[in-house]
Amino acid sequence: MLRGRERQRVAVDALVDRARVGRGGVLVVRGEAGSGKTALLDAVRQTYDALLCVDVRELDDDLVQLARDVVGTRAALLIATEGEAYGLPSVTLDPLDPATSLRVLHDLVPGLPATLAADLADLACGNPLALVELAGSLTSAQLGGIAAAPEVLPENSSLRLRWRARFDALSPRAQHVVALVAVDEEIDAEALDLDAVIEAGPLVDPRRLVRSALQVDVPLPLRRRAHAELAETLPPGARRTWHQAVTTQDTGLADVLTTHAEHARLCGDFATAARDHDRAARLTTDPEEKAHRLLKAAADHWAHGAPHRSRAVLRTAVRMTHTPELRALMDLVVGGIDLGESLPDVAADRLVRAAKGLVSTRRTLAVAALGFAGEAASIAGDHRRYTAVAEFAREIRRDDEPPDTRLTLDHLTGMLATFDGRHDVALPALRTVVDLAEQVPGPQARIWASQAAYVLGDATRSHEMATSAVTAARESGFVALVPWALVYRALSALLLDQHAAALTAATEGVHAATAIGQHNAVVDHLTILALLAALRGDADTALDRIDIATEHITQRGLTRPGTFGAWAFACVDLARDRPADALDRLRLQPGHAGIKVMAAPHVVEAAVACGKPSTADRALQPFEKWAGATGSTARMALSHRCHGLLETGTADEHFEEAIRLHRASGTALELAKTELLYGNRLRRGRKPKAAREHLRDAVRIFQSYQADHWVERARAELRAAGDSTSEPRDHPGLTPQQAQIARLVAEGATNREVAARLFLSHRTVEHHLRNIFARLGVRSRVELTRRLD
Repeated sequence: MLRGRERQRVAVDALVDRARVGRGGVLVVRGEAGSGKTALLDAVRQTYDALLCVDVRELDDDLVQLARDVVGTRAALLIATEGEAYGLPSVTLDPLDPATSLRVLHDLVPGLPATLAADLADLACGNPLALVELAGSLTSAQLGGIAAAPEVLPENSSLRLRWRARFDALSPRAQHVVALVAVDEEIDAEALDLDAVIEAGPLVDPRRLVRSALQVDVPLPLRRRAHAELAETLPPGARRTWHQAVTTQDTGLADVLTTHAEHARLCGDFATAARDHDRAARLTTDPEEKAHRLLKAAADHWAHGAPHRSRAVLRTAVRMTHTPELRALMDLVVGGIDLGESLPDVAADRLVRAAKGLVSTRRTLAVAALGFAGEAASIAGDHRRYTAVAEFAREIRRDDEPPDTRLTLDHLTGMLATFDGRHDVALPALRTVVDLAEQVPGPQARIWASQAAYVLGDATRSHEMATSAVTAARESGFVALVPWALVYRALSALLLDQHAAALTAATEGVHAATAIGQHNAVVDHLTILALLAALRGDADTALDRIDIATEHITQRGLTRPGTFGAWAFACVDLARDRPADALDRLRLQPGHAGIKVMAAPHVVEAAVACGKPSTADRALQPFEKWAGATGSTARMALSHRCHGLLETGTADEHFEEAIRLHRASGTALELAKTELLYGNRLRRGRKPKAAREHLRDAVRIFQSYQADHWVERARAELRAAGDSTSEPRDHPGLTPQQAQIARLVAEGATNREVAARLFLSHRTVEHHLRNIFARLGVRSRVELTRRLD
């Protein structure tokens, strides 16, 4: 199976289609060694017998002339090459993205451990042949987690053999250039001997895949000469210090490198800090000090979004120390990694262990560990674990807490009280969190504050804090916190009824989390995206995203996103007039206590439709208590809507108050749903005139959100209420989802690429594209591109 080559297959199919009608020609498929050119040609040959395929390293004059001769005939020529296309139509096989690389590895080795797969994907740098060769070289010890992952392609790798042969054929000048690049990935190739760089070609490649092989295969004397030259010519700084240390074997320079690393940390350059801490560790002979420096490198790798590199460094460090404090610090880093990509309950236990090991010596870090442990327990939906974390936080609390630790401790106190329904305790603590965030620098404080403000019902403040957290995380280089901050940016935008902003934040969150291997955060954002689609009545999109997320939810016990997914699925059931299914999904399944309270208005709607008012009343009570305690206008509106559905004599008053509060809070989509429900009740109560007024408002609002399903539902109610003017009208605007699809298609993406990018099925993208064409009055991708331009 060819993965990640959909665009190239589309180009080949188009070439063959043109040849069949006498407009044949040529297509050059370009790519580096191992990029999959031969595999693509083999797949094409199996599909098209009449297609002429040629695989060459460089095009010669005869082949170029042949390519030009077949233009306008019934012939189709496909050429694969590492070289130039010489002006011929071409496509490039770019490196596979990390997600596709992982899928390839799991195709090759089913059941491959996730952390090992991440290490291999990082080393392969998207080269398909490298993935194949690395997967084939794995030992039982590596597969079992006993031995470290490979750091270089295997000795018999065809890629390594090819690069070695190419290196051996180079002139001494070009070999020296390759040696310089091999020992220093940051070297500027443009500052080197230009002729030698051109001769060396693809060997002058700073990527880890090539460099790791050359660091082994370039002869030691040449590498030493390269280090010596750089030690003399580089300006003062960490790079020069490193090459001086290698050249002179002066281990005392480890302290200088550590100083450089700490400075890089302060500047938010965690990648450089990780490099210099790692180099300092390599120069260190004392095992405890070496472990300490490796630990710092691991923490830096994690912070800048390379958890796989962090784990690899920690595997070395853990064998060098039995010091309790260092072990606890390692637990803190590993727990942070696990929080993003592994089992959250395991992460919670590890982080609590770290906190207990650090509380007497590194108290600030101990409190931070407890904050992360609480988040892990929340993701797992484990109230018992969360309670234990919060109780330990209460035990270690002091009267003179500084703002940073007080903020985290108050957050744990406030969230536990919220989950328990003790809002008299929760609200003061959470308000303190929001206030303290103004005094505490860094993105983490703003993430806690955004979550606190969200619980308090202050959507505007929550969104401000989340946006600030995203900005602070990026500016400080703390990439690991970006997906987490985007969760609350999306949720607060949803609470503000800003669906386009929520869609943007959650989509950005999926890609940010995918890029750095935070699979749990990917699932968080996918389920938020599913809920967004479900609330608009876009059932296909919602179900696609739930389907993608479900496997990960089950495998890793991600109860919090699982509850979001169940909520989204219940909204789909309600949209499809299946209230009993919606009720079972929300009421019977175990889930995250806080999110089940948030979903209560939909439980009420489903229960009332099923004729179970007592079930609805039980679900409403904790929601009403929460909404009343926080004073959230948006949530109070939903509470009154629920009472309007449940009660008889005072239903009109509750619906009218809900409508007033919706308007005051600016939650237009929920206003439309309330008016739809109220209109339905008025119609059944034989008040068609009053019903029509509300239903017309609902139609207009649903149209403004391009919520097509709900537009049709409201129109059907209007017709039932005696409105003969409720026929469909042309509304050419695109939904936020459709706008994303249209933009990607206009940029040249295939349907399959759009589906992968937006986490949809191919079928759903085709459905949306048909609707886009109809809305915009276009008939082809070309017309769509022109229209959007």
